[in-house]
Amino acid sequence: MICATWRRSVTGVSPGGMGLEVARSLVAHGAHVTGTARDLNKAKTVAEEIRPQPWQPGILEMVQLDLASLASVRMCAEMLLAEGKPLNEIIANAGVMAGPKRNTADGFEMQFGTNHLGHFALINRIVR
Repeated sequence: MICATWRRSVTGVSPGGMGLEVARSLVAHGAHVTGTARDLNKAKTVAEEIRPQPWQPGILEMVQLDLASLASVRMCAEMLLAEGKPLNEIIANAGVMAGPKRNTADGFEMQFGTNHLGHFALINRIVR
């Protein structure tokens, strides 16, 4: 059973991704979800499909977050904290896999920086 008063965050709510389906399911069951995506315009377009209907009491809000940039992680965390509403659950779903050799904006290997360091920094900034 989903507690509708709890706020949840799902990273990687983007077109064709698992995060989108996780958010869709949570909203369908009445959850208040804050989804994150690197490309907010794409995510908002797809997220319109899962906006609550009268029979679907959940809430979906989207915020921009690029886990490959610690500056973006800080900005997202500060924005979430400024709302003054704690997150009760965080589903750290976003990630990259087996791409070409690249580095994050901060010089870390892309897969390690995005999948591990980005989530670590986000969660440690918003959990108090």
